[in-house]
Amino acid sequence: MKKIIAMMLVLVMVAAFAACTDNDETSKTSSVAESSAVESSVAESSVAESSDAESSDASSEAEDNGVMTYEEYIAAELESEVVIEAYVQAHQSWWEDKITVYCQDKDGAYFLYELACSEEDAAKLIPGTKIRVKGFKTEWEGEVEVASGATFEFIEGADTFIADALDVTALLGTDDLIKHQNEFVSFKGMTVAASKDAEGNDVAFLYNWDGSGEQGNDLYFNVSINGATYNFCVESYLCGKDTDVYKAVEALEIGDVIDMEGFLYWYQGANPHITSVTVAE
Repeated sequence: MKKIIAMMLVLVMVAAFAACTDNDETSKTSSVAESSAVESSVAESSVAESSDAESSDASSEAEDNGVMTYEEYIAAELESEVVIEAYVQAHQSWWEDKITVYCQDKDGAYFLYELACSEEDAAKLIPGTKIRVKGFKTEWEGEVEVASGATFEFIEGADTFIADALDVTALLGTDDLIKHQNEFVSFKGMTVAASKDAEGNDVAFLYNWDGSGEQGNDLYFNVSINGATYNFCVESYLCGKDTDVYKAVEALEIGDVIDMEGFLYWYQGANPHITSVTVAE
């Protein structure tokens, strides 16, 4: 009888020990899970704080540099100092440490006339490159631009941006067209109209605005739509005589219907610098 009782006591002790062990393991597992959850929460909080800090740093840097939004640039007084950041879309030929650049961002465009620029830096001004420019806002014959002598710097590690051509054909002759000054735009379904050369003959284009030039100079040509005629230009410093657009304009005939792309330059009215011409089939 004592042996039976003793054996029963042993079995009870073994069961109790096992239960105690299971409870310890459960407690340890629960503790580990809670610790992991706390660590994960702390890590997520750190990442969020880091991201917020980076965003804040970027905003602070822009503010420290006095960088303007496009709206602020447009609102700035003429002859006042401006600081802008934008993306190179194209540039004219470099010459004597100066270069003229067409820039744009998602809000608007800028014409940077004769930026101070080394030949080495000129080679780096490829389309899509983001730059910060400091200079003075001026206006010449209706063209709002950053004046000659402005300086710039490359923004290292920045994203890139290439603007799509905005179709502004329907805006020709309206007050809304100037809102897109200097942007990369397109014109569609326009008809080549006659220009007068020095002898009074009807021609499809002129070398220089008055026909006084020769191959290699700027090309000027008239195009019409809805009964109105407009004068467009191939700026030779932007698209020289060996470019496709220059040759395409030289091959135009009066009456050709064409589609075009270019930068909405302004000279006493819209005077786009055309970079592409396609004759409709």
